[in-house]
Formats: sequence, C-alpha cells, structure tokens
Amino acid sequence: MITREAKEKMKEEIAEAFKQAELVVVTDYRGLNVETINDLRGRLRNEQCSFRVTKNTMNRLACREAGFEQLEDFFEGPTAIACANEDPVAAAKVFREFTKENETLVIKGGMLSGQFVNPERIKELGEIPSREVLLSKVVGGFQAPISGLVGTLQGTLSQLVYAVDAVRRQQESA
Repeated sequence: MITREAKEKMKEEIAEAFKQAELVVVTDYRGLNVETINDLRGRLRNEQCSFRVTKNTMNRLACREAGFEQLEDFFEGPTAIACANEDPVAAAKVFREFTKENETLVIKGGMLSGQFVNPERIKELGEIPSREVLLSKVVGGFQAPISGLVGTLQGTLSQLVYAVDAVRRQQESA
C-alpha cells in the first residue's frame, strides 16, 4: 500500500512535470498492448518526451496544483500522459505518425505552453516542418537574394569583359 506521503510526492512530481512541459498530451490507450505502448514510449523518449500511466485521481489533483484545470475532465478510463519539455513539434509529430499506424490510440486533448489545445490542434502541430527544415528555409530565403545579386554582378562583369575584349580586337585589327 502506498503511503499518503508517497502519494503527495507523486502528485507534486506530476504537477511539476505539467508546469515544466512545453506540451502535455492526454491520451486514451485503450486497445493498445504493452509492446505497442513501449514502442510509442521509445519514440517519444527519442524526442525528450516522457509517456506515463498514472492514476486518474492523482492526475486530477496534479492538474489543480499546476493550474491545468481544463484537463481534469479527460482523466476518465485508461489514460496516459505525455510531457514534452524540449520540442513540442517533434512530440506532436510522433503522435501524428503513431495514430496513423495505430488508430486505437486516442488523443483527448492537451496543453501547449500553458494554453489548452484540442486533439486537432495537436495533430496540426505535428504537421509543422521540423526545426531544421524551417531553419534551412530561412537560410535559403536569405541566400536567394544574395545569389541573385551575385548572378547580376557576374553578368554585368562578363558584359564588361566582352566589351573590353571587343575593343581590344577592334584596335588590333585596325
């Protein structure tokens, strides 16, 4: 039997995880076997995201302590929580891909940077390109005008060289 102190400590740990997370996702894992849940847990771990099953009563208490009261209604039935501290987009991508493969996993809702988000919003978040892709697009956007300028200058310089060469040939033939 778990002591009252242990329960209080667990509640505080969950509340702290909620507060520190950029993205919290509440899921219904009904219908998934242990192997499939462990697969999801591993994928999320690769993105610095935890995935844990805890008692719904404990989760509700932790929600109140963390100020996430909007999530309390989602703690019915088999519920697991994912908390992403680093990159919320990467974690949302994992859920998007995983729910395509395993339709039995249901995203109930979540919190993104302290704001409530519905399941559709979490799926949309998973469709955003990765940070690296976005950065490469920004760099490409900066590079395009510079490449255009270099091309223009190169063309102008080439024309100047051709003109000087034509004048040289003309003077040699005269």
